[in-house]
Amino acid sequence: MDFKLTPAVVRLLQAFLEDPDAPHFGAELIKKAHVSSGSLYPALRRFEGAGWVEGETEDIDPSEVGRPARRYYTLTALGAREAHLALAELSQRVRPPTTSPGWNAGPVAGGNLT
Repeated sequence: MDFKLTPAVVRLLQAFLEDPDAPHFGAELIKKAHVSSGSLYPALRRFEGAGWVEGETEDIDPSEVGRPARRYYTLTALGAREAHLALAELSQRVRPPTTSPGWNAGPVAGGNLT
């Protein structure tokens, strides 16, 4: 499945790839990837639908722990492979050319290098 690699999706994939075997919950991913909940949860649903992540709601009694049950998301082997490929492809597309007509790697304007 193809995903539009928005900055939020890229940061989310990077967050998962930092520790690919660890389960992550929403608030953690929001902090780690610097994304809003409005970007996070639709992306997680798409990732789940494509088999890139597996989601599982923790089995707790909310009244005992004083918070709602969290849904944890874990990157699958397919997700890890596809995330690496997508980020590598993006890197190739945004890599600056090695040469560019009219570009000179001389000193920065106003800079004194002596």
